[in-house]
Amino acid sequence: MPVPNRLADLQPEMAEWRQDIHQHPELGYEERRTSDLVAAKLAEWGIEVHRGLGATGLVGVLRNGDSGRSVGLRADMDCLPMNDESGTPYASIVPGKAHACGHDGHTTMLLGAAKYLAETRNFDGTVHFIFQPAEEGGAGARAMIQDGLFNRFPCDKVFGVHNDPNMKLGEAAVVAGPVLAASDRVNIFIKGVGGHAARPHQTVDPIVVGAQIIVAMQAIVARRVDPLDSAVISLCQFHAGSASNVIPETAEIRGTVRTLRPGTQNEMERLITQTAKQIGALNDAEVTVEYVRGYPPTVNDEAETERAALAAAKVVGNERVIRKRPPNMGGEDFSFMLLERPGCFVKLGQDDGTKGGVALHNPKYDFNDALLPIGAGFFAALVEQEMPRG
Repeated sequence: MPVPNRLADLQPEMAEWRQDIHQHPELGYEERRTSDLVAAKLAEWGIEVHRGLGATGLVGVLRNGDSGRSVGLRADMDCLPMNDESGTPYASIVPGKAHACGHDGHTTMLLGAAKYLAETRNFDGTVHFIFQPAEEGGAGARAMIQDGLFNRFPCDKVFGVHNDPNMKLGEAAVVAGPVLAASDRVNIFIKGVGGHAARPHQTVDPIVVGAQIIVAMQAIVARRVDPLDSAVISLCQFHAGSASNVIPETAEIRGTVRTLRPGTQNEMERLITQTAKQIGALNDAEVTVEYVRGYPPTVNDEAETERAALAAAKVVGNERVIRKRPPNMGGEDFSFMLLERPGCFVKLGQDDGTKGGVALHNPKYDFNDALLPIGAGFFAALVEQEMPRG
């Protein structure tokens, strides 16, 4: 695999950085230790460091030449609120916190690219190394943008990567158009009339109402969404009652809604609200629906996807660059950056047959350190390609 020799040589050092971050995970907007580590290394390599964007986010700035061109490269730093069952010597030492999505690897790949580019300076322009907090539900990308990310650090284009345990190590998925879904939250509150379990006719049972709502929601996708479109309604929490012989007065249902098109997203909000309220009215229960818009769809710019594919081919070979792949219904807040600047979000495979095949957000997940020089090489290749010298 044609990774630059210097980055291949850096792999053991990058693995040390990654495993250190993995062992000390931090939740969104709490990434102080991680930010300190990143800032110290960037400063050591002569890269300008600007902190405090989106609370714990930071940007490293590396200039070379005078072309006026600029590229933004983004990595996320936060962990997930779950236990680490990876069984590695560097497993999380913080109970209830784990890098089970590979953000430790993303941060390390961007650090490796930063060190390489600071040494080689084989480009003409400005690189903005964007280290983002709170991707896991906290909208850290939006917070950095609101703090003036692209006003203070102008970028002609912006790129991000994510590891993919379902792809083989050395593969890169570089696909134009929608690649990830909008991610919204729905909260449904049901108020009935509580009472004795032996006298249900004297109550309005919110559990029965909630069960009807949950079943009816599945018909929305099955019968109200174009089969050639995509939508997901997953109601993942149902809370009610505290005793086995008491019909409670209230119940709560919480879940997530995923869509790829703005029109479908609007229709989901309308239909979910309408369905829940009408079922409530049919049963004499009071139903309130909160539909919270989350991350927008992640949509790759066509032109920048072509550029990203060209850079990926330089690192992994053209035959390993996947150009067509169905969208994933997961969400990603890099989407906020793609609303501001043209760019591309790339998936990099990490399954080598012995490590890397465990799913994201699984307590046994661990990032494959063999991917580090590939990801760093991709970032470096992009910079050298998009801002060539001479």
